Amino acid sequence: MTSSELAREALPQKIVRKIKHSLGPWGVFLEGFIRHPVMVGSIIPSSRFTIAKMLSRVKWDECKLFVEYGPGVGTFCRPVLDRLPRDGALIVIDTNPLFIDYLRRTITDSRFTAVLGSAADVEEIIRAQGHDHADYVLSGLPFSTLPEGVGPAIAAATHRVIRPGGAFLVYQFTSRARDFMARHFTRIDNDFELLNVMPCFLFWGWKDEGAA
Repeated sequence: MTSSELAREALPQKIVRKIKHSLGPWGVFLEGFIRHPVMVGSIIPSSRFTIAKMLSRVKWDECKLFVEYGPGVGTFCRPVLDRLPRDGALIVIDTNPLFIDYLRRTITDSRFTAVLGSAADVEEIIRAQGHDHADYVLSGLPFSTLPEGVGPAIAAATHRVIRPGGAFLVYQFTSRARDFMARHFTRIDNDFELLNVMPCFLFWGWKDEGAA
């Protein structure tokens, strides 16, 4: 390949980089969706209305460890850190190295840890960070499109890792996630947020005191 051909091939990549830079975190989110649409599930981050409603039921004064699956570019991370006690911790888990690299570069809060890995391995991941349980776990992963067996494995591991009195917080474009949750969480609160692109279902699966 000649130098002129190499230059022509490199030109689209330069254009892509310029567009991504001009869009900021939206550009990173868009690229992550294009590369891994099944795992990201949405081309647009959650609205502030979804964030506020989803986090409204958390007892922040009792929260020492908050875990998030599929954090993307940190749409929920900063609101969680704003509410989290000074001695609390936020661990986010994503299989997309693009998102993990972005979060590690842009969030410098000492309470924050971004882990490249699977949500199904949440127990091992939090133990590696010095914790034996989570108070709350948040997920926007698209349960309806995850590879077969992954959704049930994540739901089961999440139930095991949450302490009694804690909850599994889930937001989805379909109600199917509730089916995965109901196998382990007997008490699930429901809501719906219209002011989101697209409108989404909200679920809070509570691990009641005395639950195994």
